[in-house]
Amino acid sequence: MTTANLRPILVVSHTGRDDSIEAALHVINQLRLAGATPVLERSERDDICAAGVETGPVLLLDEDISAADLEIVIVLGGDGTILRAAELVRRHPAPLLGINLGHVGFLAESERDDLDDAVHRAISGDYVVEERLTLAVAVEQDGEIVYETWALNEATVEKASRERMLEVLLEVDDRPLSSFGCDGVVVSTPTGSTAYGFSAGGPVIWPTVEAIMLVPLSAHALFARPLVVAPESSIGIRLLQRNAGTGVLWCDGRRTFELGRGAHVIVRRSGVPIRLARLHQGPFTDRLVQKFRLPVTGWRGDGK
Repeated sequence: MTTANLRPILVVSHTGRDDSIEAALHVINQLRLAGATPVLERSERDDICAAGVETGPVLLLDEDISAADLEIVIVLGGDGTILRAAELVRRHPAPLLGINLGHVGFLAESERDDLDDAVHRAISGDYVVEERLTLAVAVEQDGEIVYETWALNEATVEKASRERMLEVLLEVDDRPLSSFGCDGVVVSTPTGSTAYGFSAGGPVIWPTVEAIMLVPLSAHALFARPLVVAPESSIGIRLLQRNAGTGVLWCDGRRTFELGRGAHVIVRRSGVPIRLARLHQGPFTDRLVQKFRLPVTGWRGDGK
């Protein structure tokens, strides 16, 4: 039997929460009833079994089947779970369909109450795929690349010690822009503009706008405002030799690397986007209103 006959669909959930495990088991059963084949990571299957629940027969990712053969990924949880799922299928065609079981869940497409409808549409292929810009991140030390990774939301250079400020030089397109002391610098995609970048005072960027945003964190400088640059631009963050302490690079809050004095963090657009499955084609404005619960009561569309 070919993988097309199997119709393998990966289920990713937050196994530390009972409601996520319950939702995962429900989705697994729905997939079987529809003739699809549920796929789990081994660690996730073990976590579910450790909770005293049996998953029934499933395929294991990277053991029984490759990520390249997946049809779609159904993600049950908040944005953190979706970011974890993105790590599993990056560089492969399977899109991510997020069903929010967390708090804001900005990357999710549906809520818990719409679970059955979302699974049905995933199985029937009733969705469109939206590609999101990602970042390629490299760390250079003494002229050598010592670390490479990527980010869907943001790459953040932060001070490693609370009591010590970080002295950095910002560069855009290999040209120096400004030097200052700060708590750190966020380099964000439009997708991440509603996450750390927004919390740090940056603007919300519509997902259809291709751009990269820089947001200094608590900078001691007059020119330390959020900046939005072209997607083709290269962003450099140098940790100056005069730093008393060290820094740390965080990507999506999941991948980390320690930065010594003189480290040079280089951020560019990645050639590998993340694919999101979309069930609703409404304006991004409506998503902002819904997720942030913005006050629009009484709006009639006539300017009054």
